[in-house]
Amino acid sequence: MGKNKLEKFAENRTFEHVIEPELDSYFTQDHLTKGRWHEQIFHNDNPIVLELGCGKGEYAVEMAAKYPDKNFIGIDIKGARLWRGAKTVAEKGMSNICFLRIRIEFLHRFFGADEVSEIWITFPDPQRKKRRRKKRLTHSGFLTMYQRFLKPQNVVHLKTDSLFTHNYTKEVIAHNNLNVLACTSNLYESNLYSGELKIKTHYESLYLEGNPTITYLKFKIDHNVNLKEPETEDEVFWKEAAEYER
Repeated sequence: MGKNKLEKFAENRTFEHVIEPELDSYFTQDHLTKGRWHEQIFHNDNPIVLELGCGKGEYAVEMAAKYPDKNFIGIDIKGARLWRGAKTVAEKGMSNICFLRIRIEFLHRFFGADEVSEIWITFPDPQRKKRRRKKRLTHSGFLTMYQRFLKPQNVVHLKTDSLFTHNYTKEVIAHNNLNVLACTSNLYESNLYSGELKIKTHYESLYLEGNPTITYLKFKIDHNVNLKEPETEDEVFWKEAAEYER
């Protein structure tokens, strides 16, 4: 591990707006923040928005600046990446954003029922191999977990350069009859390309150098649906998506 990483890890521990619990502390029990983000962390009742796999935190930071009447939480397990966003927040003195360094599969240990209004999933790992299907952040298992802490009037955003991830998520949504609020397979050529959708992460900028197509999905998770994974996969779809991303 490089010295620079160690320095970033050390500085993260000095930031009041970075929550970094021990890895094994939330495997079997809820964290103290669960159900208490408004009163303990943000000290207001504004809506809470999560960015999952936030990386360097560009999306969360820019949205927090754009929407001071909302609270933002960037979530990632990579401390060295997360440091950049945390450093920017400290330099700007922002109070409506913090960072949580945890594994995303344990989100339910940190958020209580009806505590979160909105989720952004920005450029997640596609996890293309079928045996890794359950690790996809829009797998029905993850959506079920989000369902536990999202408000009834919730919004989930998926922005990705992966046609595979985009189409897979559409299949999960269709299988569960979820409400699609917006959808495009070419964001930059659509009329949706405005506002926060113009924010570019570090990795998106790198992707754009190869001129890929950016996709976008906006949908709602119904609290009354027992979410299930599609039983079969369309082999033509998987082949086409894989060919597109080569």
